[in-house]
Amino acid sequence: MAQINSCLKRTFIVFNFFFAIIGGIIIGLAVLSQILTSAEGDPSVEGRGMGLIVLYVMGTVTMLLGLLGAFGAYKEQKLSLIVFLVCMVIGAFLMFRGGIPAAIARPQIEGVLEEKFRDLLPLNSASFQVKHMADTLQTQMHCCGLFSYTDWNNDIPASCQCSNEEKYECRMLGYSYLSQGRSIYSKPCFPILMHYILLLADISLGVIFTLAALAVLGMVLSSIMIHQLRQPNRTTILLSVPAIFTPGPPKYQELHNPPPPY
Repeated sequence: MAQINSCLKRTFIVFNFFFAIIGGIIIGLAVLSQILTSAEGDPSVEGRGMGLIVLYVMGTVTMLLGLLGAFGAYKEQKLSLIVFLVCMVIGAFLMFRGGIPAAIARPQIEGVLEEKFRDLLPLNSASFQVKHMADTLQTQMHCCGLFSYTDWNNDIPASCQCSNEEKYECRMLGYSYLSQGRSIYSKPCFPILMHYILLLADISLGVIFTLAALAVLGMVLSSIMIHQLRQPNRTTILLSVPAIFTPGPPKYQELHNPPPPY
């Protein structure tokens, strides 16, 4: 005999399958990121290994929890639902613990990164790693310099050169009647880079708070199901309200009764 409400059971199973699909999407994004970074062959991408590991672990745990919750609801196993509830409590706590400080620090990202990037100037006298990073940004984002082309002083690299055939904004540099000058990208790299960084931060915050909300919903649903499993054979109690006043006999009964003997 089923001990859990059928509507609640179906809702919980669908919720957990959706939870497992989210975990699969996270794993897919991690695989895609690993393929793209491996294809670039850039030694600077080796530091992203920790981020990929975090994505793999988060996706795997999310998928396993979704399957565990669906299995516990389908089989009506109290132990599986209790494990799912504990994991949801821990997950919601970790999500809110990491998401709230990140949301508070989000407006300060641009200022902190701008200060760090300005410490790298001028680029023409920076280290090889910094120059390689700047060349990669300029080639992929079609920009020149971090904040301006003057970051390179007079040693502007070839990655800043802009062709008139390209669909990007170019500017002429050093043009005169005696020399033709050079065409370089007019936009600096830092604003473009910050656009993608803030976009990634917003997406990450959205994912974190979405998972936190799903964890809270999973906590509520699993708690209700565990409560129903603890009282499997609870019978319905019918409450009867006792009568306080006893009505007297109708008037016609009083007239019909014979008078008492004297």
